[in-house]
Amino acid sequence: MDCILKYFPNLTERQREQFAALLPLYEEWNAQINVISRKDMEHFYEHHVLHSLAIAKVMPFASMSEVLDVGTGGGFPGVPLAIMFPDARFTLIDSIGKKIKVVSDVIDRMGLTNTKAMQIRAEELDGEYDFVVSRAVTTLGEFVPWVKKKISKTQYNSLRNGILYLKGGDLKNELFPFRHKVKTWDISDFFEEEFFETKKVIYLPL
Repeated sequence: MDCILKYFPNLTERQREQFAALLPLYEEWNAQINVISRKDMEHFYEHHVLHSLAIAKVMPFASMSEVLDVGTGGGFPGVPLAIMFPDARFTLIDSIGKKIKVVSDVIDRMGLTNTKAMQIRAEELDGEYDFVVSRAVTTLGEFVPWVKKKISKTQYNSLRNGILYLKGGDLKNELFPFRHKVKTWDISDFFEEEFFETKKVIYLPL
């Protein structure tokens, strides 16, 4: 967990306890269901928790912000962000039931009262959110139509409401249709680990 404390040294004692509790919880679940690839578990904090928290470097969610994590999988980026921002509210969704079973258990056992998990597709979900977050579920061009009608017009935050997306590789062609609105940050500007060299936070106001 040292990599978390290295970049976020001002965590409360409660946050430190919650981040520390994540690994044994996911190890327990991973022994039953392959939520995270076996070889990735040894880099759990770097590849999953810290990667999720790159969004926190870009957007410190204001109190009462509503955040939707689409295609949350095992709970990323939603669970680490919910720990980091206990006064914001997080809804984590995925269409795969066994993943939501894991996420729901993690939320309960971590005592994340600001977080809920649901098995549902984004297109079927009602409600409005300030931000939609996700980690490389699909191309941005395919993702935007799923969520664009779910963005609230009420603004609480330093960035206008929209999408915060974690993705890596050469994104030039994918982002071209959104070139007049999109903004990107290199995660390597925040975290020095080699894993983050080609990874970015993509922001698209909607």
